Amino acid sequence: MEAVIIVISLFFLAFVALGAYATIKVVGAAKRGVDRTIGQARRTVEDHTLRARSFAQVGPAAELAQLRLTLRTSMRATQDALHAGAAEDESLKESLGLFERLSAHGHELDADLKRLESEPDRATLAARLPGLRTRTERITQSADALRWAVRDRARRFADDDLGTLSAQIDIEADALRHWTRPGSTEEPAPEPAPHSLTPPTPRPSYPWQKSPRPESTT
Repeated sequence: MEAVIIVISLFFLAFVALGAYATIKVVGAAKRGVDRTIGQARRTVEDHTLRARSFAQVGPAAELAQLRLTLRTSMRATQDALHAGAAEDESLKESLGLFERLSAHGHELDADLKRLESEPDRATLAARLPGLRTRTERITQSADALRWAVRDRARRFADDDLGTLSAQIDIEADALRHWTRPGSTEEPAPEPAPHSLTPPTPRPSYPWQKSPRPESTT
């Protein structure tokens, strides 16, 4: 009896532990989903703010906002393309590693641009803009090249698959047009012999031949 109680207690504890683990996993997933949503909303608000500044302001401040907006848009588009492609193409893992290294430079540049937004010395800011513009162009060009390479690779695979599929469909269409059923040995019926216009010539009879015996009617 004691053994049964111990086994039941162990099962109960196992169920409690499993329920606690499942609860923690659900809460963690929900928290990550909320954090992801908040992060996306924050990035969207910041992008709209930068876009408004690039149109509303003039001079170095407007160019800073435009540089940040260009950098963020290019990096985000490349990140989305890489992650979407890596889900179907494992060979993109190396490309993801290169993008992570490029992202480090992008985050550093974005932080520098953001700090300079509050720079009161406009002359110093104007002097530093050419270097910032060059850094932005180098990073965005690398990101754009990587993104378009991923898209070209995906389109090439899609074209190859479409070509193979089209060839298979052509073969199947030709097979469907073959009307003879498998195993059928149908042959065309022979044409009837033409009727002769000359009546048949009676066979000659000879004296040594016996007369044909009449058929029995019994």
